[in-house]
Amino acid sequence: MKKLIVINVSIGETRIAILEDNSLVELYFELPENERMVGDIYYGKVAKIVNGIQAAFVNIGHKQDAFLHFSDINRNVLELFAEKAENDTQKNNKRRNYHEPPVKKGQNLMVQITKEPLANKGARVTTSLSLPGRFLVLMPGESGVGVSRKIQNKREKYRLKGIGHAIKPAGFGLVVRTVSEGKDEATLKADLDSLLKAWNKLKKQAGKTNPPSLIHKDMGMLSSVIRDLFTPDIHRLLVDDSKMYKHIVKYLKEVSPQMVQNVEHYQGKIPIFDQHGIEAQLTRSLSRKVSLKKGGYLYIDHTEALTAIDVNSGSFSGKADHDSNSLKINLDAANEIARQLRLRDIGGIIIIDFIDMVDENNKRKLYEEFYREVKKDRAQVNMTRLSEFGIIEMTRERVRPALLFSISEPCPACSGTGRIISKTTIVARIERWLKRYKTEGKDHTVVLLAHPELAKFLTAGYRSRIRRLSWKYWIRVKVQADENISMEEFRFLNKSGDEDLTAKFMP
Repeated sequence: MKKLIVINVSIGETRIAILEDNSLVELYFELPENERMVGDIYYGKVAKIVNGIQAAFVNIGHKQDAFLHFSDINRNVLELFAEKAENDTQKNNKRRNYHEPPVKKGQNLMVQITKEPLANKGARVTTSLSLPGRFLVLMPGESGVGVSRKIQNKREKYRLKGIGHAIKPAGFGLVVRTVSEGKDEATLKADLDSLLKAWNKLKKQAGKTNPPSLIHKDMGMLSSVIRDLFTPDIHRLLVDDSKMYKHIVKYLKEVSPQMVQNVEHYQGKIPIFDQHGIEAQLTRSLSRKVSLKKGGYLYIDHTEALTAIDVNSGSFSGKADHDSNSLKINLDAANEIARQLRLRDIGGIIIIDFIDMVDENNKRKLYEEFYREVKKDRAQVNMTRLSEFGIIEMTRERVRPALLFSISEPCPACSGTGRIISKTTIVARIERWLKRYKTEGKDHTVVLLAHPELAKFLTAGYRSRIRRLSWKYWIRVKVQADENISMEEFRFLNKSGDEDLTAKFMP
């Protein structure tokens, strides 16, 4: 499989695309106002303990307090940053009462973001800190050595684990990353020394600041992609910005000199995403409706609770029986859905409604094909078997908001629902307002402010809707278009326009 990383740099954003055999499978956006937070370490203060959900809420200086589940609390790390007296108290509490919360309100503690904020939810954090390098991940307060599961060679795994134990300092755990395959002890030791230096700097910073404060900023999106994804199986990395090209080459010369030859500064006249067919794939892939190769299509809908994906046969008309035709569309959809989950970075609960099939063998084939495809995903995925209703339920690890929410804003007209109240319904609401006004209002003339489209709808024709309402309630209504009012709103003013009467006659 041919893998390629393509980086497009512009004034407003940086886009990083990962292609497998010319097919876009992952996409990352780095926007100035939407910086990556995962991996950032904060010195925070416990704002609230909620025993009912076994969690604490930690003030880290964000709009919403961060969520810390008790299972994400590492006592060893807490003790690293506690004063000796507090440390002794924690140890005594641990011996006396196992039912007490592991932290208390007002306590200062070091936390690391594991999931970015989403909608009205704050970030999810842990006290199990980790500092990732190019080849190793340093974990204070741990003791073991782990090796990446993606390294298949058992002898190489055993060798790397031995090196890890040999160089690991006391009081720390290590994870040996995938790119360490084939590296010698000196290379891994150099990476470890760099991480220990960063850790000591972090501890010193924590001692000088008061919570809430950011004490360690992880790499930005671009740097982290280079660190985590630019592995030996990547054939080429193309970047269209000279400054960024020099930055990447400088970084690689320090950590993986042999990878520098795979980096190329693209200087073609055609935009880099157009040259590699990414722009066209991106436009097709991020719409609500996604077409399939065999004529079917998908609908992908996001809600706050889950993502729903519906499979439709569309224009496909096979020559076999219904079950066989459905299997062909479902298999096509399974491949595309697995790709879309990676591309859009959809996390949380996902419900997929495949086309119904009767044959159990066909259901098994669909499940096995989909399972194979999602296993290519770097994110952790869990899924159920196909239900009797043709539905697969699954969860995908969520560390940041889905791509759609990163590059879009809620529609001001519909507030993100995708639909607005019909004009006819709004006219009915206006009539009900006039009916209430008639019982108590003093003047027989009012001014109605409405969106230009609604104003046009109300006043169109000789027997316009607003004229009929005026005759019915014997109230003169002057309609004025106002672009600052949304399609679903209206405002009534008194005849001189200096008093807003709307709220007074609303239910």
